[in-house]
Amino acid sequence: MPHVLLIEDDVSVRDGMELVLRRHRYEVTAAGTGEEALAVLDGPGGASVRLVVLDLMLPGMDGFEVCRRIRARSTVPLIMLTARGDDQDIVTGLEAGADDYVVKPVTAPVLEARIRAALRRAEPATGSGNTEDHAGLVIDRAGLTVTKLGSPVALPPMELRLLLELSAAPCRVFSREQLLETVWDHDYLGDSRLVDAAVRRLRTKIEDVPARPRYVQTVRGFGYRFGPL
Repeated sequence: MPHVLLIEDDVSVRDGMELVLRRHRYEVTAAGTGEEALAVLDGPGGASVRLVVLDLMLPGMDGFEVCRRIRARSTVPLIMLTARGDDQDIVTGLEAGADDYVVKPVTAPVLEARIRAALRRAEPATGSGNTEDHAGLVIDRAGLTVTKLGSPVALPPMELRLLLELSAAPCRVFSREQLLETVWDHDYLGDSRLVDAAVRRLRTKIEDVPARPRYVQTVRGFGYRFGPL
């Protein structure tokens, strides 16, 4: 039973989601504020949390700040809930570290399907068994580790999958749609903003100057390719 941390301040909505998830055999810990949720993650049961569902509209500490603080602690998959579907909210949430988003009101089948997909994508990527040195960025495909100039680079599962996919074919240009299919899920009907946000987060960890990337480069009007320059 995967352990889901549900963060939602509306009691009726939270109770309904918790009931649905328990019916689908998830273990659920519910929190009404960001502070409660962070206490759960820092507590004895935090290590067992496999996925977070986070409402952006929270009292006190808002969902964006909660997302950033969770990312500072954990690489656990995180799905954010937004009531408005506002583009800027979505982009800000993704850049804060969310892996996916759902616009409320959301039906039980849609929420459960997105959770299943996120858990599936978080499973360890498969490696081909070789180590590659890309101008100081070393990717161990068997051990699924990344180092830069000898220092380990900690990457959440989705960013690692993205790097593995891009670096497997240096100089090849991947469209956002291709990356959604191969990195996120072959049947995932997602948003290309997920790709852009993941690329930006990846760059902050592997590039010397993220605004002038040498490893993951943008090909304007087409998508992305792996260097290095």
